[in-house]
Amino acid sequence: MDQIPEPSLRRLPWYLAFVSLLQAQGIEYVSSTRISRELNVDASQIAKDLSFLHLKGKTRVGYEVNQLCCELEALLGFKRRHNAVVLGVGSLGKALISDSGLAHYGLNIVAGFDINPAIIGTKVNDVSIYSVDDLDLQCRRLHAEIGIVTLPVDHAQEGVDRLIDAGIKGLWNFTPFRIRAPRGVVISNTSLYSHLALIYNRLDSQNPTHRLKS
Repeated sequence: MDQIPEPSLRRLPWYLAFVSLLQAQGIEYVSSTRISRELNVDASQIAKDLSFLHLKGKTRVGYEVNQLCCELEALLGFKRRHNAVVLGVGSLGKALISDSGLAHYGLNIVAGFDINPAIIGTKVNDVSIYSVDDLDLQCRRLHAEIGIVTLPVDHAQEGVDRLIDAGIKGLWNFTPFRIRAPRGVVISNTSLYSHLALIYNRLDSQNPTHRLKS
């Protein structure tokens, strides 16, 4: 299968979320024009993105909603179960483990790892928390392929190295540190701080007096 461009991959879940709402409402067909209107994405871009599904909409009718939902879920990998572990079971790590909604998108968190003796041996949302010393053994036993990194920034790279040594092939990095990994290991960075900085900057640019008051 041809590799889908990252911008398209980032938009496809938007389309899935919208057509899933239509599916729940019993709507049978949707046009790229309607998706465009609702999501503020150019209709020609939507058609190009959906071309990766190899689906053809009906003239003057659009795409069949049930089929579109099914194909989007399959293409995005949401229908296949992906075992994952969380490295760093602080407040964010616990929140991710507790988010049962992630399972609807194929993410199956099977274990958490930490160095805190007060956490090791406990469970979060029925998920066992292990010592980092058991990382290699448990990752291989549980057939984990994704590592979710929620460590303090000064331990991020060290933790990532241990995950890779344990056979992890995909990293979801929630730290602001730009982690490094060998070729063949997939990295997705989700920096909460970067998103906050963007919001703050745009707020300040729209309201210059806001910065003066802070």
